[in-house]
Amino acid sequence: MSNDDRIVSADTLKDFTKALLRSADVSEEHAGTWADILVWANLRGMDSHGVLRVPRYLAYMKNGNIHAKPNMKLEKRAGAIAILDSDWAPGPVAMTRAMDEAIDRARECHVGWCIVRNITHGGAIGYYALQAARAGFAGIVITASRPMMAYHGSKVAGASTNPLAIAVPGGEHPPLVLDMSTATVSMGKILAAQDIGIPIPDGWGIDADGHNTNDANAVATLMPLGGAKGSGLSMMIECMVSLFANNPLVEPNIRPGANPTGYRQNGLAAAIDISAFTDLNTYRSEIDQLAKGLKALPKADGVDVIYAPGERGDAILADRTKNGIPLPPGTWDRLKAEADKLGIAMPENL
Repeated sequence: MSNDDRIVSADTLKDFTKALLRSADVSEEHAGTWADILVWANLRGMDSHGVLRVPRYLAYMKNGNIHAKPNMKLEKRAGAIAILDSDWAPGPVAMTRAMDEAIDRARECHVGWCIVRNITHGGAIGYYALQAARAGFAGIVITASRPMMAYHGSKVAGASTNPLAIAVPGGEHPPLVLDMSTATVSMGKILAAQDIGIPIPDGWGIDADGHNTNDANAVATLMPLGGAKGSGLSMMIECMVSLFANNPLVEPNIRPGANPTGYRQNGLAAAIDISAFTDLNTYRSEIDQLAKGLKALPKADGVDVIYAPGERGDAILADRTKNGIPLPPGTWDRLKAEADKLGIAMPENL
C-alpha cells in the first residue's frame, strides 16, 4: 500500500462495482454475485483478481466477449457428473452455478463433477472451492483458457496460466484453501504492476522477442511455474477440462497458421463428500490440529509467521474488513473514467 492509494470500505466498493456492472445490463442477481467475488479477492489481498478487472469486463461486454445476459444450459446430469454450457456468461456467475451443481451431485453420489464450457474469466477461483468447504465438502476448482503462457522450452505462448484451487473445511479454524496459477504469476499480477507503475521481477514474463522483461507493459507471454512442471500441469488441465468439455482451447490456437483469437474458457467444479470416507467432525478437528501444528514449526531465519494454506489471505481479510481496501492510483483512475461516463459516484475515500 502506498500513500497515494485510496482506501474504501468493502460494502461501499461492492455497491459501486455492482452499479458499474448493472450499467452494462447485467441482472441484479448476477451483478451481486460478480461484485461479491471481485471484492472478496480485494479483501484477501488478491488485488490482481479484484475490481481492477472491471473496466476490462465492461469493454468485453460491449464487444460481445462476455454476455451480460447469458442463456446458460445444463446439458447433462447423470449420476455424479454434470455438463453446463454457460453461453459466455461472466465467469463468476458460471462457476458459482457449476459448484452448486457439483455440491448437489455430491449430496446424491458422494462425488460431484461439473464441467462448464464457454465461460469467461473466472476470477479468484478459491472462492468456488470455498463454496464446497463451507457446505462441508472438499472442493476442487480448475479453469482452462487459451494460450498466454510459454510452454517449457518455447519462447511463445503454448499453454495457459490454468489455475487450481482446493479447499477443505475446518472446525474452529477457517477452511484451508490453496489457490494457485500454473504460471509464475497470473496476468492479473502484471495488470496490477501496470496500475501501480512498478517493475516486475525476473521470470514473470517475456517480451515479444522471447526475452525476459522487467517492464510490465512489455510482457507478451507469461512464464510457467517451475518450468516444465508448471507447463505440464497446465497442459493436463487442458486435457481434463477443455477436452472433457469438447471445447479445446490450446491446439486450435497453436497449430501452424493459427490466428489466436477468442476469450472463451472452460471450468471444472468438483465437490467430494468427506463424510463418505470419515466422520466429518473428526475430519474438521484434524484440520484444526494440522493448522496449529504447522504454525508451531520452528521458523526459518527472517520468518515472523508460518501460514497454513489460506491463512495469509484470512489475515489480510481481517485487516481490510476493519480498515478498508486500498486502491492504487492506476486502478482508481480507470474505475473513475468508467464511472464518469455513467454518472456513477466514486466510492467514498476513508
